Amino acid sequence: MPNIVLSRIDERLVHGQVGVQWVGFAGANLVLVANDAVAEDSIQQNLMEMVLAEGIAIRFWPLQKVIDNIHRAADHQKILLVCKNPQDFLTLVQGNVPIKRINVGNMHYAEGKTQIAKTVSVDQQDITAFQGLKAAAVECFVQGVPTEPAQDLYKLL
Repeated sequence: MPNIVLSRIDERLVHGQVGVQWVGFAGANLVLVANDAVAEDSIQQNLMEMVLAEGIAIRFWPLQKVIDNIHRAADHQKILLVCKNPQDFLTLVQGNVPIKRINVGNMHYAEGKTQIAKTVSVDQQDITAFQGLKAAAVECFVQGVPTEPAQDLYKLL
C-alpha cells in the first residue's frame, strides 16, 4: 500500500504554499503531480521543481500512470499527491488509488462558479465530482495552509 501522507487539490499544483508549508507539515519526501497536461510540459515541470527544498523528489505523471503504478511505491516514500481538481481525484479513486482524505486548497473563482470558502469556488462539474468522492467515502476538507482550521467541504456545498 502506498504511503500517501497528503492528497491536495490545488489549481496551481506545486507553488510556495505546497512546496514549503504542506510538504513540511505532511512530512512528505516525494511530491506526485497527477495531471495529464503537466506530465507533457517540461516548462511547467521546471518551474514547480524550483519551489521544492533539496532532498524532496517530484514526479509528473498522467492520471493513468498514477493508477497503474502507485501501488509499486516503496515504503520509505512519503507521498504528497496533488491534482488540479476534484474530477482528477475522482478518476484516481475510481482507479483504486487509496485516497481516504483530500485537502481542498485553491480552486479559483471564475465565471459560472460559486465561492464556498475563501480559496474555493465550485461549479456544477466540481460539485458532481465531490458528490462522487463522498459516495466513495472520501473525506474532503478545506484548508489553505496548515495553520488554518479545516472545514468540512461537504457542509460548505
